[in-house]
Amino acid sequence: MIDWYIFRGTAEPHEWVLPEPPPWRRFAGEPALPVPAEDDGGSRLTDLERARAYQTSPAELELINVALFLRRPLLITGRPGTGKSTLAYAVARELGLGPVLRWPITSRSSIQEGLYRYDAIGRLQDANLAHQQQREPADIGQYLQLGPLGTALLPYERPRVLLIDEVDKSDIDLPNDLLNVFEEGEFTIPELVRQGDAGIGVRVSGGSGPVTVSGGVIRTRAFPLIIMTSNGERDFPPAFLRRCVRLELTAPTPERLARIVEAHLGADLARDSADVVQQFLNRRDGGDLATDQLLNAVFLTSQTPPDQKARLTDVLMRYLGTNG
Repeated sequence: MIDWYIFRGTAEPHEWVLPEPPPWRRFAGEPALPVPAEDDGGSRLTDLERARAYQTSPAELELINVALFLRRPLLITGRPGTGKSTLAYAVARELGLGPVLRWPITSRSSIQEGLYRYDAIGRLQDANLAHQQQREPADIGQYLQLGPLGTALLPYERPRVLLIDEVDKSDIDLPNDLLNVFEEGEFTIPELVRQGDAGIGVRVSGGSGPVTVSGGVIRTRAFPLIIMTSNGERDFPPAFLRRCVRLELTAPTPERLARIVEAHLGADLARDSADVVQQFLNRRDGGDLATDQLLNAVFLTSQTPPDQKARLTDVLMRYLGTNG
């Protein structure tokens, strides 16, 4: 293994030190915050299991480490079911970077949603109630919550992992809006700027406690590992692509599929399901099939009568996006 790799794809946590970034990717956010422990953010057991079982290819290893070294976002494209999202959980677990911050994108997603949310109506209602009850209104921080991108940009001692899932479903303006934040490594919360330099406690994504923001500006310290996934449904602006490390995930080879089945379901089941794997490969050549369809078929047919194996495998291996 090349010794400059920080992420090794072993699924085993280990000690590591990230070298200094290039001069143009240095950020100085303060104060330094510790990365929350994995269980502080309520990580789902399914996410942790997927991370442990993920099988990393040499190309993936190289480009993930390139993104870490250069402090650049990683844009992963590929067909559904190739493990684009799972890769984020594998990196976070092995490097001990806390719970993955996840931002699923829709056509209505905006940069504001990713950075923070301000409940102005709730604050107004509570202020009126406080006036009626003759008490002091709650602090403005009670009505502010950082989104997944805003949380990732906090000045953590080590980079957080942010998964921006299916970024190709976004509005046309979002990639350019993201580009500006990625370059600057900071953003402003106008509602806090008006409060002056006073430190305000603000809630964050992921379930951990509030953080104190002074002066209304959040500035990163260790630039997060931002993993964006795309199913290739749209093109991105050249300026956006130029600043991303790009990884194209191809369909798993037969050897990698066998390792995936073994990692998830054990060596015995992988050996006994060679015919199911071959059926999957034969059908995949004619259309889109996802690896989780194979895992479902192997698991189910291992617990059902042999004479139903072929029929159940056929039922579970329907092409994506079709009814047949």
